[in-house]
Order: sequence, then C-alpha cells, then structure tokens
Amino acid sequence: MEIASLHFLVAEGEPVQRELLAGMLRHLGAQHIAMASDGLSALRLLETGLNPPANIALMDLSLPGMDGLEVIRRLAQFHCRAGVIILSSQSADVLFSVETMAEAYGIEVLGSSTKPLSSARLQEMIAHYIEPSTEPEPEPQHPEFTFAEVGRGLQGREFDPYFQPKIELESGAVKGLEMFARWRHPQFGVLGPSAFVPVLERVRRVDFLDWCMIEKSVAACRSLHDQGIPISFSVNVDPGTLAHPQFVAQITACLERHRILPDYLTFEITEASVLTTNPHFLERLLRLRMMGFGLAIDDYGTGRSNLQLLAAIPFSELKIDRSFVDGASRKRAISTVLKSCLGLATSLSRRACAVGVETRQDWDFLQGLGCAYAQGFYIANPMPVEDIPGWLHDWKSFF
Repeated sequence: MEIASLHFLVAEGEPVQRELLAGMLRHLGAQHIAMASDGLSALRLLETGLNPPANIALMDLSLPGMDGLEVIRRLAQFHCRAGVIILSSQSADVLFSVETMAEAYGIEVLGSSTKPLSSARLQEMIAHYIEPSTEPEPEPQHPEFTFAEVGRGLQGREFDPYFQPKIELESGAVKGLEMFARWRHPQFGVLGPSAFVPVLERVRRVDFLDWCMIEKSVAACRSLHDQGIPISFSVNVDPGTLAHPQFVAQITACLERHRILPDYLTFEITEASVLTTNPHFLERLLRLRMMGFGLAIDDYGTGRSNLQLLAAIPFSELKIDRSFVDGASRKRAISTVLKSCLGLATSLSRRACAVGVETRQDWDFLQGLGCAYAQGFYIANPMPVEDIPGWLHDWKSFF
C-alpha cells in the first residue's frame, strides 16, 4: 500500500518526540496520523477509537501509565491486526527480546529501533507492512474420516505422491523433489495430509501410507529417469516405519524392482523423532547412510534438539522449518534464529534447505545468507509426477 493511504498511530509519552515522529511520517508522505500520549489511550485508540483502524502503530516502550509491554499483551487479547513498530532507549538486545515476545503473542512486528529513529529506518520498517487478508478462513471441505475409510482409499490406490521442487539458491538449478502424499478422494477431490495422517497416527499405522508412497515415489522416479530427467527425491517417513526389522530389506527390494540407486533417495525424519539415544534406531540411520541413502532432519527448529545428539546423527541435510523462513527478511527475531540454523548446518558440514519460501523477498534474503537450497510456493506447489517435465521446462526458461 502507498504510505499516503495508510493510517498511523504514534504512541509516545514525550510531546517533542511525538511531534518529531509525526513530522517524520508526514515527510515520508503519511496523511492520516493519530497520536496517543500514554499507554491506555493508545490501547483504546487501537481497539475501538479509530475509524478506519490504524494500519501501523509506532509505540514507545516507556509509555506513561500502561507501558508498551502491557499494551502489546492487551493488543494480542483482542487480536489487533495493526503492524507495530517498537521504539525505545533500551539496548538492541532488549528490543530483540521484545520483538520475540510480541511475535509469541501473535502481534505483527514490522521492526524495532533504538532512539533516535532515523527517517531511513522508519521507511524501511513501514515497507514491511502487508495488508492483512480479509478473506475468512476456509471451512474444511471434508468430514473426519475413520481408519476404515482411509484404509479403503489406500487399498483402492486412491493415494498418490505429489512433488515439490527443491532449488539451489546460488544457481537456480533444480536439485530434487520432495514427496507430499495426496488422497484423490472420489467425492471430496484432492486432499492433503491433515485429512488422513492424524487418523493413521491414532492407530499407529502410518506405515501403511509410508510404504504406499515409497513404492509410488520410486516408480515416479524411474519414470522421470526414463524421460532423461535423472532427479533425486525425498520422502517423509515415520520413525516407526524406519524402525521395522524388515525396512532395509523392503526398501532394497523396492529400489531393485524399479532400478533406482540409493543415492537418489533421501528419507526425511522430523526433528522430534530423532531426539533419541536408542542405539537400535541410530544403527538403522547409520546403516541407511552407509548404503548411500540421504537423511534429512525435517521441521528443524520446532523441537528441542540436544546439539551433541544432533551432531552424532548421520543426517546429510537440515530442513529449516517454514516458521523461521516466512518473513525472516523483515523480522529480526525470526531472522536471528534462521541464521543460527544455517550456521549450525555449516558447522556440521551439512546442507541446509529452507522450507516455506513464499516471496521473492524471502528468496533474496536466503540467498544473501548463503543458504544452499529452498522450497516453497514461490517456486512451485506440489504437483503430480506427470507435470514435472513441463514445469522443469518453464523453470529453466524463467530462470
């Protein structure tokens, strides 16, 4: 949005500072500016006192009466949709913690700055504002399925793998495909994992889905290889499937049937599932790596990894969870965690893949950080295997 069409609230207890901020906004082109001299006034204006509501609030932490921390907490209680710019005389590390707290409350933080605030920094933070969507959350388009219904779908071969490309950020080259399970339901159309994985997890039979998807994914890989596209792929596997005594024998037989080498297949395991010192499970992971399979830790950052244990696991790739990727270019609290994850991967000599790249801004930011690979809707949605050759042709033309 153009700055002239945005509505601002300046919450600052010091009159001179308040006027300086308002003047800075006017200089940048703002035409709609309301002001508050204390925390309670700011809260009331943001809650119900402005029509139309403020898009962006500039908030000093040391507001009289109700300080900025309490205002932020209270804003979260009524789901305030304004973007917040945090200002303070406190140190940068304190501001970082305030940003982290506000994000945890669900507040959209556009940035923070120690005083005095420069016009360039203010303009940069305002540019981070994205108008919230007014579209209501879509209602679920399917009922809650029973295990018997999911089982019939698996037996009827209604489940298929869809594939999302993984791109090397430096070159733009396509480096692999990640498999996502989809249910082609005869009544409700194509359904994602939320429709069927929880059902299988409750009865501890995710292995039914895993083996269906592994078999079809390896067959899809063979199909692409036969078309002159020797691309690797990865599949998400439940730890219970991996731990089965016959897993190695079954996956070896599957690859032999379709004439695919282990080097072309990576197993993705969630961070939470590898937080174990079980020697049998670690032996299984080691055996798979020694056979040539890749191992990726998925959803990294969402668990509480023991770094010593993480270093001992023979994974080849660290997939950074989308919650640390989307918006990292404009949110320092998120970008700091992202940089830490990338640094960990580098220190352990593992490749890093950022998941959830939604915008060109995300792409450019990750490229600047030296991240190896990226996935996300900015690049491509998951697609059936038959769409891959056409997409590859278009991507090469685009890039």
